[in-house]
Amino acid sequence: MSANGVATLTDTDITLTGAAQQKLAQLFDQVEEEILGVRVYVAPGGCSGVSFGMTFAEQVGSEDNVLNCRGFDLLVDRASMHYLRGVEIDYLDNGDGAASFVFNNLPSIGGGCGTCGSSQGGGCA
Repeated sequence: MSANGVATLTDTDITLTGAAQQKLAQLFDQVEEEILGVRVYVAPGGCSGVSFGMTFAEQVGSEDNVLNCRGFDLLVDRASMHYLRGVEIDYLDNGDGAASFVFNNLPSIGGGCGTCGSSQGGGCA
């Protein structure tokens, strides 16, 4: 944990595949300068009761965990980390215009159909 209370993540906490890291770095290079990182989060909803998403972050909070990647930082708040520990984030682009980030190795959260896009499921490669 750093002096400001922000915890540093390792590849045993959350993983980005090479394809995911490359795409996120590319997207990060295209955004405004005040963006500090890419936030991965968990929100209520989806087949398993939660859904997973990503957005750009303008600030790092005291409850955030940070994974330092080439060209950007990946941020995960403490509550979301409970669901994301051990998850691999991949980027799939089959060239058909339906490219997406996919969350693999999701923990068993209970219930749910296991096939919806909201619950599809590290370090930096």
